[in-house]
Amino acid sequence: MAHKVVLIPGDGTGPELTEATRRVLEATGVEFDWDVQEAGADVMDRYGGNPLPPDVLDAIREAGVALKGPITTPIGGGFRSVNVALRKELDMYAQVRPCKSYPGVRSRFQDVDLIIVRENTEDLYAGIEYEQGTPDAEELISWIESKGGRLRNRDAGISIKPISVTGTRRIFEFAFDYARTYGRKKITCVHKANIMKFSDGLWLRVAREVAAENDDIQFDDRIVDNMCMQLVQRPEEYDVLVLPNLYGDVLSDLCAGMIGGLGVAPGANYGERVAVFEPTHGSAPKYAGQNKVNPIAELLSGMLMLRHLGEQTAALRVERAIADVIAEGGSVTYDMKPTRNDPTAVGTSEVADAIIEKLEAGVPV
Repeated sequence: MAHKVVLIPGDGTGPELTEATRRVLEATGVEFDWDVQEAGADVMDRYGGNPLPPDVLDAIREAGVALKGPITTPIGGGFRSVNVALRKELDMYAQVRPCKSYPGVRSRFQDVDLIIVRENTEDLYAGIEYEQGTPDAEELISWIESKGGRLRNRDAGISIKPISVTGTRRIFEFAFDYARTYGRKKITCVHKANIMKFSDGLWLRVAREVAAENDDIQFDDRIVDNMCMQLVQRPEEYDVLVLPNLYGDVLSDLCAGMIGGLGVAPGANYGERVAVFEPTHGSAPKYAGQNKVNPIAELLSGMLMLRHLGEQTAALRVERAIADVIAEGGSVTYDMKPTRNDPTAVGTSEVADAIIEKLEAGVPV
């Protein structure tokens, strides 16, 4: 029976990346019933300025699974991130970003194999903000001062950092379940509880409670700044890192840099009933339509989707085929060559062709 999957091509280079991924996934022999839905800057005019039409959300809720290309977010104006809106509307509270070294990718590090689990809905990214100089900000500052608090300067914008017992418990329960499912050995809670006693302090306290209920998996914790140092000194000591929203965003890019960059960094977002798979990089609109950009992160996101769908053998075959193509170094895009102007670099679709050739030849798992 075919898997019904919502396919959101995105904008910029998104359509090229998702088309390459669709072809690779179909080459595994797994059957898909694709429901193509449009979102992003390219559809705003048709939907009254809304880059995320309600039909897209309804389709994802119905299918339960979506594969998404990158979508442009304007800097300094316009709509807020479609990615953030998707996570909030569908309550996709858990973001998973594997960071794994593949031989052939240029990097200062080798043999990195980390999983970032990021809480997606709370923390400073909850979007509770008060603009400097507004009556609401002045009222909030006055209330804070009436309770004994003190701001060094009153001409401040204010963001609220909510971290709840409910949100913390469910992200750590998810992380322990994920670790158990995929054979990971240790979970590290990342925090700044030494300074933020009532937000990060709660995060750490609840993490320890959940860890005590899941003692088949090792558990420890690290202060976030120390965690950054530990990662670049001895990443081999870590396995699954669980972080609040802001730290998770920052450290997932750090870990992506350790494996060669965002071009090889896949991502997934999970809720209770839905999952959306997408690369962690942006849409690179200046390269749109040029058949130039690296599809590996999108392809690996498709591999994660296969795992989620229970197609474990197909997922292994796709990952092995991707790894082989990267290691051989011939059919890769310009950013994965020793020099970026290497004339042997191939395009997006040709990378997919090379991977499909491996799959059709019966790549071993």
